[in-house]
Amino acid sequence: MKQLEVQIMGQSYLLSCPEGGDARLLEAVERVDTAMCKIRDGGKVRARDRIAVLAALNLAFDLGDRSTAVTQGTSSSSSGTAPSQAPTHAQGEDDPVLGALLSRLDNALGEDGQLL
Repeated sequence: MKQLEVQIMGQSYLLSCPEGGDARLLEAVERVDTAMCKIRDGGKVRARDRIAVLAALNLAFDLGDRSTAVTQGTSSSSSGTAPSQAPTHAQGEDDPVLGALLSRLDNALGEDGQLL
């Protein structure tokens, strides 16, 4: 196993990856870093753990959309529709489902508030 040092939202991480997997890992790191920085720069969420959870949810949502498109045999580009986007915290501010999820996360994290 090879180890790579990467930066996500300004913090260094030492990650292991299989031989030949460098490019895929660096691409994944870039996606996570971009998603987290976008949420942080939106200004409404400051806690790193909440930013990480929201970024993970957004990325999983996007991945689910891709999987659905593949299983249906269509893609957003071939259907002529714009790809759907996962709701970011700023977009989902008034969304009761997202609000309930954030409340549950807060309760689960308790006083510590540290997920990472």
